[in-house]
Amino acid sequence: MSNAFVAPHFQSPELAREWLEKLRWPEGPICSHCGTIGRAYSLKKPGWYRCAEKECRKDFTVTTGTVMERSHIPLNKWLMAFYLLNASKKGMSAHQLHRALKLDYKSAWFMCHRIREAMRSGGLGPLGGEGEIIEADETYFGRMEEPSNPARKRSKTANKRAIVSLVERGGNVRSFHVASADKDSVQTILKQNVDSASRLYTDESPLYRGAKVLDHETVRHSAGEYVRGAVHTNTIEGYFSIFKRGMRGVYQHCKEKHLHRYLAEFDHRYNHRVALGYSDIDRTLAAIKGIEGKRLMYRQPD
Repeated sequence: MSNAFVAPHFQSPELAREWLEKLRWPEGPICSHCGTIGRAYSLKKPGWYRCAEKECRKDFTVTTGTVMERSHIPLNKWLMAFYLLNASKKGMSAHQLHRALKLDYKSAWFMCHRIREAMRSGGLGPLGGEGEIIEADETYFGRMEEPSNPARKRSKTANKRAIVSLVERGGNVRSFHVASADKDSVQTILKQNVDSASRLYTDESPLYRGAKVLDHETVRHSAGEYVRGAVHTNTIEGYFSIFKRGMRGVYQHCKEKHLHRYLAEFDHRYNHRVALGYSDIDRTLAAIKGIEGKRLMYRQPD
C-alpha cells in the first residue's frame, strides 16, 4: 500500500487538482451549475473557472457540487483518504486516518462519512435475471437507540438494528438498514431490487414466502441443513461476517443514523472486490467517480 503514495497526485494539492480534473473532465471543464461542457475559462485563482454561457456565468471548481465542496482539507489528503478506505478490506477508523494524514479527529471523522456517501450507489436496476441466483437474508447489529414499542412481542431481536441484504451469486450485494425486519419491509425490498426471473435462495424464515420470483428454495438451518446442492445462503452469510468483523474490530461504535453509510462502504468494497477483477486503485477510482451531487454537511439543515 505504501508504494501507491509515490503517485504524483498524492504529493501536493495542486497536482491532486490537476489529476482530478483529468479524471472528471476528460473533454474539458464541465460547469457544475448548468452542466455545459468545454464552455468555461480559467480565472486568476488556480483551479477556478467561470462558465461562459450567458445564462449561467457562475464560478466553479472541480470539487463544486461534490462531497469535497468547501473543504479546507488539502485535496491530495482527500485522495489519500479515498485510497486508504478502499484498500482496507474491513475499513479504516477515523482515529487511524487522523494519525496517518495528520488531521484533527473531527475532520477525519467527517471526511470518512463523506467518502462513504460517495461510495453509496443509487438508482440501480434490479439484481439477478434469467438463470441468476439471489441469496437473501437478514441480520442484526447493535442495539436500537430508541427501543421498540414495549407492547411488541418480546424476542431476541426486538430492540436490535435490523439489516436486510441481497447478493447476486458471483456478483453484487445490496444492503438496507430497516426499522424492522418484518414481512412488509422485506417483501418491498425484494420487489424493488430483485428481477422476477431470478432464483431466490433463503433460509426457512417466513419473511421471504410469497416472493415474486421464478423459483424460491430454502435451506432449513433449524434442522441442521446448510447446503442442498446449489441451494445455500453461504455467500450472504460470508458478507455479513466481513461486515461484522469490520464494525466490531475497526469501527467499534456506530450511531444508528449512520448505519446506512457504513453498509454503503462495505457494499462498495464487496462490489469492487478482487474476485470481480478490481484492484485497490480500481476500487478507489470507482468511489471517486461517485462524488458528484452528494453534498454532505456537518450539520444537515432541517
